[in-house]
Amino acid sequence: MAEPETPGQTPEPVKQIIGSVQMADIDETMRTAYLDYAMSVIVARALPDARDGLKPVHRRILYAMQDMGIRANSAYKKSARIVGEVLGKYHPHGDAAVYESMARMAQDFSMRYMLVDGQGNFGSVDGDAPAAMRYTEARLAHMAEEMLADLEKNTVDFVDNFDSSLQEPFVLPSRLPNLLLNGSSGIAVGMATNIPPHNLKEVATAINYLIENYDNMEEIQVESLMKFVPGPDFPTGGIIVGTEGIESAYASGKGRIVLRGKAHIEEMGANRHRIVVTEIPYQVNKSTLIERIADLVRDEKIDSISDLRDESDRRGMSIVIELKRGAQPKKVVNQLYKYTSLQTTFGVQMLALVDGEPRLLPLKKALQIFIEHRQVVITRRTQFELEKARARAHILEGLTIAINNLDAVIQTIRESPDADTAKERLMKRFKLSDIQAQAILDMQLRRLAALERQKIEDEYKQVKKQIADLEDLLAHPKKILALIQEDMRELTEKYGDERRTHIAAEAVENLSETDLVPDEAVLISLTARGYIKRIAANAFRLQGSGGKGVTGHATKEEDEIVMLLPARSLDTMLFFSDRGKVYSEKVYQIPDADRTAKGIPLVNVLAVEAGEIITAAVAVPDFEAAEFITLATRNGRVKRMALSELAAVRPSGIIAIGLEDKDELGWARLTTGKDDIILITENGQALRFSEEEVRPMGRSAGGVTGIRLDSEDKVTSMEVVEPDGDLMLVTTQGYGKRTPLSEYPVKGRATGGVQTIAKDAADKIGPIVSARVVQEADDVTFISANGMVLRLKVKDVKQSGRATRGNHMMDVKEDDRVVSIARMATAELKRAGAATNGDAGAEPGSQIELPLK
Repeated sequence: MAEPETPGQTPEPVKQIIGSVQMADIDETMRTAYLDYAMSVIVARALPDARDGLKPVHRRILYAMQDMGIRANSAYKKSARIVGEVLGKYHPHGDAAVYESMARMAQDFSMRYMLVDGQGNFGSVDGDAPAAMRYTEARLAHMAEEMLADLEKNTVDFVDNFDSSLQEPFVLPSRLPNLLLNGSSGIAVGMATNIPPHNLKEVATAINYLIENYDNMEEIQVESLMKFVPGPDFPTGGIIVGTEGIESAYASGKGRIVLRGKAHIEEMGANRHRIVVTEIPYQVNKSTLIERIADLVRDEKIDSISDLRDESDRRGMSIVIELKRGAQPKKVVNQLYKYTSLQTTFGVQMLALVDGEPRLLPLKKALQIFIEHRQVVITRRTQFELEKARARAHILEGLTIAINNLDAVIQTIRESPDADTAKERLMKRFKLSDIQAQAILDMQLRRLAALERQKIEDEYKQVKKQIADLEDLLAHPKKILALIQEDMRELTEKYGDERRTHIAAEAVENLSETDLVPDEAVLISLTARGYIKRIAANAFRLQGSGGKGVTGHATKEEDEIVMLLPARSLDTMLFFSDRGKVYSEKVYQIPDADRTAKGIPLVNVLAVEAGEIITAAVAVPDFEAAEFITLATRNGRVKRMALSELAAVRPSGIIAIGLEDKDELGWARLTTGKDDIILITENGQALRFSEEEVRPMGRSAGGVTGIRLDSEDKVTSMEVVEPDGDLMLVTTQGYGKRTPLSEYPVKGRATGGVQTIAKDAADKIGPIVSARVVQEADDVTFISANGMVLRLKVKDVKQSGRATRGNHMMDVKEDDRVVSIARMATAELKRAGAATNGDAGAEPGSQIELPLK
């Protein structure tokens, strides 16, 4: 009974216990909470697993699509339906994150090998966002099915989903090395990953190489693997500059790769060119790139661009940059590389989860982890199939017992009051297990037919053989490795494609060019319209006896060769211009083309200025091997200098000879120091002298007088005398002749020389325009200003005296004139590897028209 309250006494408040208060260190609490958050982001969101190369969101999307029955050969399903499935069952995050992840797997410019087959607008390389998920549809790509293969065979562990109502795979079986094939990028807390994509053929070959050397795997160096995987292979193509960054990334897991877009230069006519960009660096926004170029033009940082257009369509990318008249295209390309994202840096950070912890993976380690993962998957698959086969064999053994004791089994079943009793009696009488007895009870009567009984026996034999094979596989790990190799070969054959990204290895400092480029015989051709190309020597055919000349040139649709120089792919080509400058380029850098292709404009190779003309070219195997190079100008100046002076030529060219006003550099020839030089003038003088009379000079020197010229005369050719050679010359009106070099006596330098043509016929035949030292087996080509071409064999031209006027060889119209002779030196071409017995081309002695712009 409650005590009565005393009047005026305040009642005590009722104590209500709400919870307990715990004392905590705020610093420690923040550290713990942040660490939990950081690990959640690292493990469950931002970093891929090293085994299947997938982040949780991508893995859940693929698994959900398979669970929904959306296969590569089934109908497309709405993206919203797939996103809802992923959100509701596996991924408790925003729908935008799931949809963007799915859309990326369907973008051919983001994924080297797409995992989702999308239908609709899934974004573009211009930075356009995918259409809303209610508009697009998707299904699994074929390669995604390879990653999900054998998932139902207990090959990987399953874990609870976010509310423990369902289970999802912790990792996918992944027949494909997806981590390297498609790469990955993600920003976690305190760390980030950026793994570039690679080519399936190359990665598969490297995996097979590691397996072949499995016992010595630890001794394999990254250099050996780079023979198979030379570098990343981006879906957008492009050019990787150098291999130093690749070597660093593959050796340590970190590296810096310089990536350029692919651009070429096209001729537009009237001394104008355009740059066409056909590939851009990985993850570069095309629209942003074009806007940046336009900004540079507006700000006058690049002042040579006259027009900019995006002509990309379903056939491919094409950004057209038209240049102003006289602009240097190569200079503009370099400016684009410098000021725009046409050249970018890809920072490789090969960070992935290994046993739930982030690890930096060199190339070999990444490949090893995949091999180990496949070993585990195949082992677990084999164990699953073995257990299944043993269970089936156990049932078949019971059925075999039943068939062999058919009457007794039927009698036992008929005499039993119910199924349970029948099962117990069968187990007891025939020593059967519960499963075997149940299988006998479930057996249909039609299985008692003789044919069906034979099927059971055949199946039992087959299952026993399967069990033996599976047990043998588990007992021999080498056979599991062989299965991985077989998988790689099958996947390569099914999905392999060619490399898209070119690696410009010549930019590497620590790797010699000899290691990078095969040393092979080639021919360098330069045409009348300024096109250059490199041809495999064995693709160029020389005429044999009764043949029809060199093939692949001198048709109405094609240009005519004015220079054809034998070289090796590792040689250096020196190009000399009329302004006295010399340019240098490695032979292997000159674009390769087949015999009938026209090549590319010379401005694609050399940074020549507007109006500058290449007048001579020589191939140099070694700057120490040859002694000298001899130059001659139109005004009769001659200069000899050590070839080593030209060993380091800037891309913009250097001065090779100091020219006087109104003089031009016309000829350059390699000499031994003991050769004779012959100079020929327009008015018919020829001077032969020893090169020893011209002392070696420095690069900027202007040379000495080679031949004394009359006031109206000019040099028209310089040649090096060859044993048993002839001098072939031609005049503006098409008159030409062949004179033995023995008829030209050796004179002193700076004299007037001797007469080499009948001067009394000068008004009729015109001045000499060109002369070449030739051998009897050579071919020559006469070319006129209007594009007329005459092909001749030297042996078909009769030898004439030194002071004769020669024969009329080429019909020239009133408004036309002969401008040059091109020599095809048969002996040099044969030494370079040119084939003989050519096919049909221009008939020697025929005159055809060459279209000139």
